[in-house]
Amino acid sequence: MAAVLCLTLFALALLASVMFGSKATSAGDVLRVLTGGGDEYTRTVIESRYPRTALGVLAGLCLAVAGTLMQGITRNPLAEPGLLGINAGASASIVAATAFLGASGQRETIWWALVGALATGVVVHLIGTAGGGSSPVRLVLAGAVLSAVLAAFIQAVALSKPQVFDTYRYWVVGALGGRGFDAVWAVLPFAGAGFVLAALLAPGLNAMAMGDDKAASLGISPARVKGAGLLAATLLAGAATAAVGPIAFVGLAVPHLVRALVGADFRLQILFASLAGPTLLLFADVIGRVLLRPQELMVGVVTAFVGAPALLFAVRRMRGAA
Repeated sequence: MAAVLCLTLFALALLASVMFGSKATSAGDVLRVLTGGGDEYTRTVIESRYPRTALGVLAGLCLAVAGTLMQGITRNPLAEPGLLGINAGASASIVAATAFLGASGQRETIWWALVGALATGVVVHLIGTAGGGSSPVRLVLAGAVLSAVLAAFIQAVALSKPQVFDTYRYWVVGALGGRGFDAVWAVLPFAGAGFVLAALLAPGLNAMAMGDDKAASLGISPARVKGAGLLAATLLAGAATAAVGPIAFVGLAVPHLVRALVGADFRLQILFASLAGPTLLLFADVIGRVLLRPQELMVGVVTAFVGAPALLFAVRRMRGAA
């Protein structure tokens, strides 16, 4: 039942993403274009929505699976990819490259954002595991401290250089529009590697849910699972952030919704999160396109309004089950 529901909603989200925009089109128009028909204008309009739909699927999957991993590793229901400082790292990298290296254009900013996101994730992991051992609290504190330092750097540079502030202001909100398939191809290898690693870690996360000692007795190394899980979350969240900017709430809300549907098995959580994440992000993007037509709200703004009620609903269900 849960699989049918998720697949149906995902299909509807895909259809809505290519149907709605500044010019409304019908499902019949979409079907005609997909089968090679339709007039040239309608075909151009619908085909122009393909890249943002693909970006929505990729970013939604990455953020949702990364959030699932973070909550599983830290055993913190409020954990999400931003705890690793990935958003701050990507933002700081873009600001530094624009201000000091003259970087400009979407292609360059994507690569700089990816470098910054991955570098920050590695630094947080090194700080959190320094001296041997690793604890969720140390990782969270390391991410918070590094995020605060990078936020101060971003403000200092962006406010002192107007041209940097303009670039940063557009990117930091998070949006699917204005980007092409080149953004998808640029981050797809990192997203794919992160997803494969996440899927391989699912049995280990299931064992760790019973406690580190129990996992060790079953032949699972908690330290290795945590390290590999953080690497996978960094790759996934870094790819999403580099492609579409920092988008909040998807990585936090989707794992709660998925657990309410399929339970505590991380194999199912990761699978269903890869459907629920894109569904939530695509519907949020559609809402942003139609609310202020012909203008649009950035999807990063809409996800907060869509994700908050979804998260509250999931939390109430969890309390009722408890």
